[in-house]
Amino acid sequence: MSAPSQSGSELTLTTPIQYVTGVGPRRVEAYARLGITIARDLFYFFPRDYQDLTQLSGVGDLEDETQATMLGTIEDVSSRSIGPRRSILEVTLKAEDGVFTAIWFNQPFLEKRFTTDSTLLVSGKFRLRNGRWEVTHPHNEYVESDEESVVGRLLPVYPLTEGIRQGHLRATMRKVLEACLDEVDEVIPDHLLKEWKIVGIREALAGIHLPTSHEELKAARERLVYQELLLLQLGLGLRRGMRASVSTAPSLESTAKIDARIRRRFPFALTEGQNRAIADLTEDLVHTHPMNRLLQGDVGSGKTVVALYATLLAVAHGYQVAIMAPTEVLARQHARVFGEFLAKSRVRTELLIGGMGKSQHELVVAELAQGAIDVVIGTHALVQPDIEFENLGLVIIDEQHKFGVRQRAGLKDAGPHYLVMTATPIPRTVTMTLFGDLDVTTLTDAPPGRQPIHTYLPSDNERVRWWEFFNQQIMEGRQGYVVAPLIEDSELWDVASLNRVYEELSNGVLSDRRIAMLHGRLSAREKESVMQDFYSGKTEVLISTTVIEVGVDVPNASLMAIEGAERFGLAQLHQLRGRVGRGKYPGYCALFGDLSQEATRERLEAFTQTTNGFELAELDFANRGPGDLFGTRQHGMPPLRIADLIRDSATVERAKLDADRLLEGDPGLAEDSHRLIRERVLLRYGRVLQLGDVG
Repeated sequence: MSAPSQSGSELTLTTPIQYVTGVGPRRVEAYARLGITIARDLFYFFPRDYQDLTQLSGVGDLEDETQATMLGTIEDVSSRSIGPRRSILEVTLKAEDGVFTAIWFNQPFLEKRFTTDSTLLVSGKFRLRNGRWEVTHPHNEYVESDEESVVGRLLPVYPLTEGIRQGHLRATMRKVLEACLDEVDEVIPDHLLKEWKIVGIREALAGIHLPTSHEELKAARERLVYQELLLLQLGLGLRRGMRASVSTAPSLESTAKIDARIRRRFPFALTEGQNRAIADLTEDLVHTHPMNRLLQGDVGSGKTVVALYATLLAVAHGYQVAIMAPTEVLARQHARVFGEFLAKSRVRTELLIGGMGKSQHELVVAELAQGAIDVVIGTHALVQPDIEFENLGLVIIDEQHKFGVRQRAGLKDAGPHYLVMTATPIPRTVTMTLFGDLDVTTLTDAPPGRQPIHTYLPSDNERVRWWEFFNQQIMEGRQGYVVAPLIEDSELWDVASLNRVYEELSNGVLSDRRIAMLHGRLSAREKESVMQDFYSGKTEVLISTTVIEVGVDVPNASLMAIEGAERFGLAQLHQLRGRVGRGKYPGYCALFGDLSQEATRERLEAFTQTTNGFELAELDFANRGPGDLFGTRQHGMPPLRIADLIRDSATVERAKLDADRLLEGDPGLAEDSHRLIRERVLLRYGRVLQLGDVG
């Protein structure tokens, strides 16, 4: 569409929002809650939906028993009883060429929602009854606008907060567009606009907020999605470039002698994938700019061996290594595994977690500063202000998505090399955005000897048979896990809790078994005691929350039952399932839960059909989105305003290629032709990616 006419020239892009006519000091706090503090913020506050008034019907167009969308003004609202516990609510609406009635049965509380003289958009199946048009239980929305006529329009629907109505926000948006749109500068280079045939920024902003057609809206959205993803990729690329320009990390060369000495510590041959991963790492570690590599691999793909190789390479050169895990359970697991591998070496390994005694904590901290400890393994306790290293050369972060980009950016990474790992396979578009400042190595093959895992979705009738099988396997010497999503019963969730499962199993089918519980409310000492008993075989069945999701490795455990399975994402279920089949016995996993929803049943049935974590990650991503994929949105990046990593996956790829091309020709975006786009990158991502000194 053409730009709105210029008016209200006293407004500029940087005018505080309270000085926009109609906002004032009374609404300024409400706008601030939406992230809008100056006029320009409105332009990038995008609609979440649109009210489509382009295909409206009139009363004269209606046909009996057909779907239609009507616009009407509420003339009358009445509710009456039509029997015991039965009522009818009738809302009479006047359209331009007649009257129609919207009806709701047994919902008298809706009466308060409708007020006379308001405009309502109504969609549903219309019927002719006794000479009047009726629609029962229709979809309905209030239509608020600063304009008299909205027919034929696509009205934007914005996210709101208390104190701001839809009509007011639309009116404010129109005022600012009319006054300030001509101030908006084009930041995308001309050659990219032409190459991808995308509209200019002013046309895009007018088209996203005041579209006159679906085609105009589509073109505007494509442009703004591309811009958002291009700015993100440029920010991540600038960060990679900054890291490559500093020389603060030690050169850790893997000579033939060191390589042979490290490999002798492994009592097995490394897989082809592990060798490729080690090659990636050693190529990075020989340089003096800090490595920043993501090592991702499916459950049981052998990431720990790769991490151990990198650790021993750093120690061989006289440097210390810090290994950080998100939970104390996982930190203790790493300490146990590393301790076993390094039992007969001179490498000194220590654990540092929040739950240890004060004197022991102080001793470890002191010895780290003196250089007496080669490898320290811990939780976030490793990044506390009192922690100092004599000669830190390598930091390894496990399950790094649980720490986040912001924390990673602040973890002294202008110094040592960084290896971050995850056993949660990450969809490609997520890797390129949330983890786009990292170089990526993927382990795809499992070490030889991994046992198959059989996954079941038993019906209620088959539950007894499963537990009989479970008990029989325990009697034959195996161990098992039972996972529940909650510690205690909840009024909100009708799902078996940890306490209920423990009570039912210990008093029922597993009454003769040695059972223990593990959850986050236990003290560090209690958790360690429970896990030690399970490792040793003293405990046969561990009933747990998801604290055993990653890293826990008990080769004799071959059984897994998951209650409330519908409450977990596929990636999380896959991690839980990966706790079994790690020794010489095949694994068995059963999922229990509410399967009444067809989509839930289909999702869990898909899970039983494959043990490929990458396939499941993509499926989970398509169904639940990136936030749910990791259980939390703590990656630290500002949320995407208009792009969708699922719907816009092709644009993610395109933006990544274009950003790489721009930075290859102009690494700091320092050329005058790139000044505006650099400014936008720094405005949006400069703080979180620590790009203050770029250019």
